[in-house]
Amino acid sequence: MKKGQIIEGTVERIDFPNKGIVVTEEGSCTVKNALPGQKIKAVIQKNRKGKAEGRLLSVEENSPLETSRICPHFGTCGGCTYMSLPYEEEVKIKEGQIRKLLTGALARQERPWIFEGIKKSPECYGYRNKMEFSFGDEVKDGPLALGMHKRGSFYDIVTVDHCQIVDEDYRKILSFTRDYFAERNISFFHRLRHTGYLRHLLVRKAKRTGEILAALVTTSQEEVDLTAYKKGLLALSLDGSLAGILHITNDAVADVVQSDRTEILYGRDFFEEELLGLRFKISVFSFFQTNSLSAEVLYQTVRDYVGDLTDGEGKADKVVYDLYSGTGTIAQLLSPVAKKVIGVEIVEEAVEAARENAKRNGLTNCEFIAGDVLKVLDQIKEKPDMIVLDPPRDGIHPKALTKIISYGIDRIVYISCKPTSLVRDLEVFLEEGYYVEKAVAVDQFPFTTGIETVVLLSKGEVDSKKIRVEFSLEDRDMSEF
Repeated sequence: MKKGQIIEGTVERIDFPNKGIVVTEEGSCTVKNALPGQKIKAVIQKNRKGKAEGRLLSVEENSPLETSRICPHFGTCGGCTYMSLPYEEEVKIKEGQIRKLLTGALARQERPWIFEGIKKSPECYGYRNKMEFSFGDEVKDGPLALGMHKRGSFYDIVTVDHCQIVDEDYRKILSFTRDYFAERNISFFHRLRHTGYLRHLLVRKAKRTGEILAALVTTSQEEVDLTAYKKGLLALSLDGSLAGILHITNDAVADVVQSDRTEILYGRDFFEEELLGLRFKISVFSFFQTNSLSAEVLYQTVRDYVGDLTDGEGKADKVVYDLYSGTGTIAQLLSPVAKKVIGVEIVEEAVEAARENAKRNGLTNCEFIAGDVLKVLDQIKEKPDMIVLDPPRDGIHPKALTKIISYGIDRIVYISCKPTSLVRDLEVFLEEGYYVEKAVAVDQFPFTTGIETVVLLSKGEVDSKKIRVEFSLEDRDMSEF
C-alpha cells in the first residue's frame, strides 16, 4: 500500500479507541470511525514498517449489525461513533477491546486473573449530565451554529438540536440560545482570527435532583445586555429546574473553556446531585462523572473491589488514600467503612468542593489536600492501608507511580478512563511484584468510544484454583461470542 492509494475492504474489528482494522487483498489497514462489518473505501495516509493507516472516504455497504440511525447528526457530528449499532453490539465491542488490551498486558503474569466482562450503563440515551456546546458556523460564513465540532474539523460546528445522548431540556436550551443570538446577529468567536463574542454554552443537569446550571461563555470584545436572554431561558418549559444562569468571560486565545470572570445572572453558581445516598455540590467547572446513573455502578464496583476495611472485630481501622480524588466522591463513599480517607487532587476548586461536600454529608474522617500527587505524598504522615487510584486520561506520572508502589501495601484499586494508559502502568506494577486479581469494564459513555476500567491489584495470596475455574468459564463464553 502506498500513500494516496485508494483501497476498498471490509472492517474486521475495532481496536480501542476507534481503530477499524480493514482487510483488503493487499493486507490490512487501520481506518478510524468505521464499524465492524462495513465495506468501506479509504485513502492511505501513511505506511510505516508494514503498518498502514488510512482515512475513511465512504461507506460502500453498511454493516449487517447496523440499524436505522435515530440521530440525524450521526456521521456529521464528531461526538458519537456507535450510534447506528444496537447498544448490545456496542458493549460487545468495548468488552472485546478491554479484554484484548488486558490479556496482552498480563501475558507474562504467572497468576491467573478474572475478567468480569462489562457492566452496561443503566441508560444509553439522554444519560449525560454535562455538555459543552461551541458557537461557530457549519460552513464558512454560514448562519450561526451551536453544538459540536464536525467530525474531522476544528472550525466547523454542527448544531446538534436533536442530540440523543442528552435529554430534551438540553435541546430546548441549545435551540433557544442559538435562535436568540442569531436573530440579533451577535458574532461568534472566530478561532483563526480570534475576534468575536460568543464562545460556548455549558449545560449541566443533575439526574436525581433535576437541577440545571446553564453558563454562557463569551469574550469581552462586545458589550451585550443579557437580561432578555436570561428571561427567555427562565420562560422555557423544562422538566428540570434552573438552579443558576451564569455569564462567563473568557479572553484566552486557546479554544478552552475557562473563566476570567464569572457573573451570576440568576440563582446560584452550582447545582446539587445525589449518588448512592450522598449529596454533592457541583459547580460549572467541577469534575463529576458525566453519567450519574452509571457513576453509581462504577463507584459501587470500587466499593466492592476495596472490600472489607475493618479489623477482626468489625472496627474500621484502615487509612485509605484516594489519589486524584476530584471532588472527593470516592473518598466519601469509602468514609463510613474506613478509619480515615485522605484525598489528593491538583485542582484547588475541586478540593474545596470535596471539603464542602464531606461537611454537607456529615463525614468527619475525610481529609482533602490540594496539590500534585508526586509532591504531596512526601508530606502525608499517615501511611496507607489501601490506595484507590483514579488518574486523568494520561495515567500516573512515572515518578508518582514509583512512590505509590514503594508503600508496599497489599491491595490497590486502579480506575482508568483510558485503557491504553492503564496497561502501560500495569506493566510497572507487574515488574514490582503486583498482580492483577480481577478487572471489569464499566460503560460510562454509550455510543462513544469512551470506557472505564476498574482493576484490583494485589500482593497477597489468592485462591488460584477458584480463579482458574472462573476464568476458564469466562473464556468459554467469550469464544462463543
